[in-house]
Amino acid sequence: MWLAITVTSDRWVLFVDNWFMSVTMAFGSFVAGSTSQGGGAVAFPVMTLGFNIDPKGARDFSMMIQSIGMTSATVAILWRRIPIEKTALVVAGLAGALGIVFGLEVVQFWFESTPTKVFFVSLWLAFGVALWTINRVTGSVKREVLADRNPGTLVCLALAGFVGGTVSGLLGSGLDIFVFAALVLGFRVCETVATPTSVVLMATNSVVGFLWRLAGGGGGEAIAPEIWNYWWVCIPVVAIGAPLGAHFISNRGHLFVVRLLLVVIVAQFLGAVFIVKFDGPLIALATATFGLGVALFLLFWRWGRHYA
Repeated sequence: MWLAITVTSDRWVLFVDNWFMSVTMAFGSFVAGSTSQGGGAVAFPVMTLGFNIDPKGARDFSMMIQSIGMTSATVAILWRRIPIEKTALVVAGLAGALGIVFGLEVVQFWFESTPTKVFFVSLWLAFGVALWTINRVTGSVKREVLADRNPGTLVCLALAGFVGGTVSGLLGSGLDIFVFAALVLGFRVCETVATPTSVVLMATNSVVGFLWRLAGGGGGEAIAPEIWNYWWVCIPVVAIGAPLGAHFISNRGHLFVVRLLLVVIVAQFLGAVFIVKFDGPLIALATATFGLGVALFLLFWRWGRHYA
């Protein structure tokens, strides 16, 4: 469909001015399929920090492109019968749909452009530090499914889904990382199961957010024309890159998944340090987000010790 429209409408010219997004998403889509971070986790910092694109436009693009790439990765995951946690998929997915609408309609108006960028990289760095710390603990329990599905478990998954969906409404991704944290840190689910689960969750969450924006939600402003152009030149890239990422990671051990995730997270934060001009309020925001994020993720882990 993409090729037919591109040929008949002579849209090849879009690549002349927007090729840099195709290159960005060649890497971003592979990361999306192979880790718990959506393609937006790469696209958002590159677009906002590297190309000075408005965070709201970057958020819209993240949801739009993940609707293609991570849905393609989902097809690959289901086709190859890669294990996923079905209970988390349903509970966190429904809560995440409510969360992304809340994020688009309410939370996005609380943040300005630069603070949004700082909040993004600081929150992800907090998760990376927590994950690195926890994986240094030997003898931790690893499961392929939830040990039980009592009301407390379902409430925890729903809360992680809602908070993650709300962050997705602000940044374009977030549901994946929060549910991944809940599964790995709290419920001791192995990273090789939590990763494809988070990919499928972020695919469905992105579709909900994209459709909501198409319906006029999120402040009533239409998606900017240049964002549509970015999306168009990236469709064939992510439709191939994300399934390749899912295939690549399917036979890797959990430590490989963790290390790959940490590399991406640290690269994002270092990019922000070199590009954003940090003043007092931004330093305070970064410090507070990082500190509270680490505390939250470690709290998940400590609770998970009792659960295990």
